[in-house]
Amino acid sequence: MAVEDRFANLNPKTCVVLGGRGFVGRSLVLRLLKLGNWIVRIADSAQSLQLHHSESLLQQALSSSSRASYFHVDLRDKRSIIKVLQGSSVVFYLDIAGVDGNDFYTCYKLIVQGAKNVISVCRECRVKRLIYNSSADVVFDGLHDIRDGDESLAYPWKTDNMLSDLKAQAEALILSANDIDGLLTCSLRPSNVFGPGDTEFVPYFLKLARYGFSKFIIGTGDNLSDFTFSENVTHAHICAEEALNFQMVSAAGKAFFITNLEPMKFLEFLSLLLEGLEYQRPFIKLPAKLVQYILSVLKWVHKKLGPRYFSYPLLVHFFQLASYTRTFNCMAAQKDIGYSPIVSLEEGVTLTIESFSHLARDSSFPRCCSFTEQSKADKLLGGGKVADILLWRDEKKSFAYFLVLVLLFYWSFLSGRTFISSAARLLLLATLLLYGHGFLPSKLFGFHIQRIPTSYFEISDTTVKDSVTTTVYLWNRGFQNIRGLAQGDNWSAFFKIAVFLYLLKLILSELFTKMIGIGLVIAFMAFFVYEQYESEIDGLVDFLFTSLKEFMIYLMRISPVSILRLLHYHDNFQRYEGPRKVKDLR
Repeated sequence: MAVEDRFANLNPKTCVVLGGRGFVGRSLVLRLLKLGNWIVRIADSAQSLQLHHSESLLQQALSSSSRASYFHVDLRDKRSIIKVLQGSSVVFYLDIAGVDGNDFYTCYKLIVQGAKNVISVCRECRVKRLIYNSSADVVFDGLHDIRDGDESLAYPWKTDNMLSDLKAQAEALILSANDIDGLLTCSLRPSNVFGPGDTEFVPYFLKLARYGFSKFIIGTGDNLSDFTFSENVTHAHICAEEALNFQMVSAAGKAFFITNLEPMKFLEFLSLLLEGLEYQRPFIKLPAKLVQYILSVLKWVHKKLGPRYFSYPLLVHFFQLASYTRTFNCMAAQKDIGYSPIVSLEEGVTLTIESFSHLARDSSFPRCCSFTEQSKADKLLGGGKVADILLWRDEKKSFAYFLVLVLLFYWSFLSGRTFISSAARLLLLATLLLYGHGFLPSKLFGFHIQRIPTSYFEISDTTVKDSVTTTVYLWNRGFQNIRGLAQGDNWSAFFKIAVFLYLLKLILSELFTKMIGIGLVIAFMAFFVYEQYESEIDGLVDFLFTSLKEFMIYLMRISPVSILRLLHYHDNFQRYEGPRKVKDLR
């Protein structure tokens, strides 16, 4: 009772936190409870309140006092809003959970119509102050950079970001409702909110990192962005409420950008998060135009397959974050509502990394190549000398082999001579070197010259017999095939050989040299790269395979019935084993 008496002596104010179980909402509720002079009504779309073990303060406020309570609310239903807002003086209006960015109708009803309902109920219930949590995205058109943008920026006349467009409409409605029936309103526009409990920004990039996509830099990587730690957004809401409480004309009916006041390169911010959670920072640059073409293809796939497999709007949103400069001027917020960050960007990143430590990269994954356990690439190459060379175990040795092979490639294919002529000269050169080596003394200028044993040039009887037997077998087999073709007995083999010879002609005439050169480079690069990024490449392959499988299912679903029947009959024909033999019981 003593605690409740002291709380009553503080003359607490009653507030409603719409969206109180969202990312910023949780932080705001916690801050209001810590201040100690608020009765907090938490409202969200969930039917009941599920508390995390870390929310001990909220648990205590709910169970042992009347300082906090929870309400289920549907912004599309004014009656449910009235139950929550009745008797409150302040409403903090944040994002309600359950908004599906792929469903325009539901989003419009929850965001725009919901804002209309909240404004109407605030007037009806004589609420004094309404603070809306908007976003800096409402002034971004997705096409142009914003440098040191202030509140004079107009809403874009067209944008591909549906949620930002709807939020802009809701914000305009709330600001236009200012000073009507005693209601004072304002809007806060935080930029790139992050922090413990984040459900979008940080988890999305960690998901990309697990699939290996976070290694890519879109564009030059020099674009600047403003970021806002979640506790600073919460602090801005408290500042805005106090400014409206004192009826400051400079704050009412206005929107304010909220940031950490520390703009930095988006690439550097993302690298801090990824490296803090033991993922590799981005290092592969991709042209922004190329990524836009990829997004256009994904847009078509998204229209055909629907949002079940990935969210196209979310992809576009984070592409824009990573490729455009977006910095904002917070002078108005500092001057009119007295805002200044209470948590620095560096401290905010550290706290965020600590809160997401359970999503850190598994320490069992090698950050660089480790040879204590045989890798997949090593197993694929047999784990012998060839594997050691192609996986660059000894860099000098591997480079020497690569250089020799490049010289041989040039000698054989790029020197301007025919392949037969190049091979003949190479054999002649090898013969002269071996012959000259036989006349060299055991020591020359103080260097010991190792003799080549004669056993190196000997061929065993078994090897000769096996070679002759194999040659005879292949000769006889080829003769039988040619005789069968001459007699017209095997037309299937005829067409196979004809197609093979035609393809061989094309390869030898146009592509053979290029294929050998490309194969040489790939052999010394592909296995090494795969061993370094084995988990990321496996994840990418799994993702592509799953996407291809889903695309094939989609094609089967839209294919005409006649094609499906044909494929069904083809499968049955392939499985047909002929008529069953009936045993003679006699």
